[in-house]
Amino acid sequence: MRADIKIIWDVPSTSPGLAGRLERFMGPGKSRAESAVETGGLLGCAALLAAGVAASDALHTWSVVQILVVALVGLDLFGGVLTNATNAAKRWYHRADPGARRARLLFVSAHLVHLAAVGLIVLSGDWVWILGNSALLLCGAAAVEFAPLHLRRPVAMAMLMAALLVNLFWLQVPAVLGWFAPLFFLKLLVCHLVPEAPMERRQDV
Repeated sequence: MRADIKIIWDVPSTSPGLAGRLERFMGPGKSRAESAVETGGLLGCAALLAAGVAASDALHTWSVVQILVVALVGLDLFGGVLTNATNAAKRWYHRADPGARRARLLFVSAHLVHLAAVGLIVLSGDWVWILGNSALLLCGAAAVEFAPLHLRRPVAMAMLMAALLVNLFWLQVPAVLGWFAPLFFLKLLVCHLVPEAPMERRQDV
């Protein structure tokens, strides 16, 4: 490893109360550079999503509630992919703590709400889509989480590709929602569940 790069697993202390809970949810000790990439990436991708939806006929067919659900889910996935890929999140969710695995799996399970919201509201009650993607999520998460440590990255990639292929051929959605499955499974199976060393340049710490 280069001399100006080091791996830091020590979790910084957090503030008490609500502020500390938010820090622990997103990963304590996030650098200014990480925050800048998160903010810029979120805003840029949100603008692209808005432009794509506006260019489709979805605005003429979706209700206000459907548009709101798509906007909220999109923002959560854009932000979630970026946040869960940061050193701060990797350090926190993959810390040497008996409760870390439970926290990771609870985080993944909470995203069943996303599938229910999109399936019931945006896709007008598509239970096949909801149950199919719920099974892909839970089976994929279990496969990654309980794989040997050195195999979790390739297992996550395999489960991601399987989920995308199933969505492409058997759980199809309108083209305007084609981004959902790739970002959803990328966020949870790869960005969140894969342990990676939090490497930082000394001046960024």
